[in-house]
Amino acid sequence: MPSNRIVAVVAAAAVVGGGAGAGIATLSDGGGSAKTATVTTAATGANIANGDLSVGEVARAATRSVVEVDATTSSRNSFPFGDNGGQSAEGTGFVYDAKGDIVTNQHVVSGASTVKVKFSDGSTYTATVVGSDSATDIAVLHVDAPASKLVPLALADSGKVAVGDGVVAIGNPFGLDGTVTSGIVSAVGREISSPDETPIEGAIQTDAAINHGNSGGPLLDLRGEVIGITSQIQSEGGGNDGVGFAVPSNTVKSIASQLISSGKAQHALLGVTPADAANGVRVASVQSGSAAEDAGLKRGDVITAVGSTRITSSAQIRSIIAGHRPGDALTLTLRRDGSSKTVHVTLGSRS
Repeated sequence: MPSNRIVAVVAAAAVVGGGAGAGIATLSDGGGSAKTATVTTAATGANIANGDLSVGEVARAATRSVVEVDATTSSRNSFPFGDNGGQSAEGTGFVYDAKGDIVTNQHVVSGASTVKVKFSDGSTYTATVVGSDSATDIAVLHVDAPASKLVPLALADSGKVAVGDGVVAIGNPFGLDGTVTSGIVSAVGREISSPDETPIEGAIQTDAAINHGNSGGPLLDLRGEVIGITSQIQSEGGGNDGVGFAVPSNTVKSIASQLISSGKAQHALLGVTPADAANGVRVASVQSGSAAEDAGLKRGDVITAVGSTRITSSAQIRSIIAGHRPGDALTLTLRRDGSSKTVHVTLGSRS
């Protein structure tokens, strides 16, 4: 499927331009195999009044569930009697369930030999990596901590997030534990690149201040529920440009549950190339042997709805598919030759 051209061009500029112009950077802190860059976004600094809770109330309720993640990568140089060094990356995570599972970014723990998790009260535990997925930049850790410390954060439906909604970010920028910033949802349906360059669909853009070390931390709505994982920013030279991105919670939920159950994640595939059209998304092509072909979709069909959700853009349908698993059944409403048609699709798997 084609990528969001605006964001994709910006991401390419970071690689090809060598720092000239805007660039995308992940937000872990330190060395190792994690991607690093000192980057910031602008904060509104104001308490947002159009939600159920104040920023302070959200912070007080959620901070105990947010952890610092310290990932160490051991390295051995090739010279006899040389010093054996190591590199570390610091990021953020949050308690996903009461069993001790913690969610963070894949790039925070990539290649780590030792991972430690520190709770807001200062207690520290060695964590094991349950599984990670570079295609969505999501990883799940596990700690054997007392039940009193394992207070999960609820995940909201990121499909219902709207521009202008108030948000709160909690993380450990520059090693400053439990830092709270606030802002709004600046845009939805963005596309960002994962560590393996796979497009991550449905990313949430925010102006809440997120910095070096915020990677893997929660972006919460004003009900105190997670709408995404703060992962990247767009910035010219690391300034306060106010453009941060979070992997959406629907993707987090789908991938994290798979990592917990099997240690790996599969990605759903419909098998069409979508193109924006009036009142829907036109099927530009159908992949041979795909779920779409099996369901009878044809080139020229216009998808107008998935289930009860009205479809208005290619990015929207890509995001919906990304939030499902292979084997999930979807009902598509089509417009074909001037008539409406309903088809049932069982999603395939993307390699």
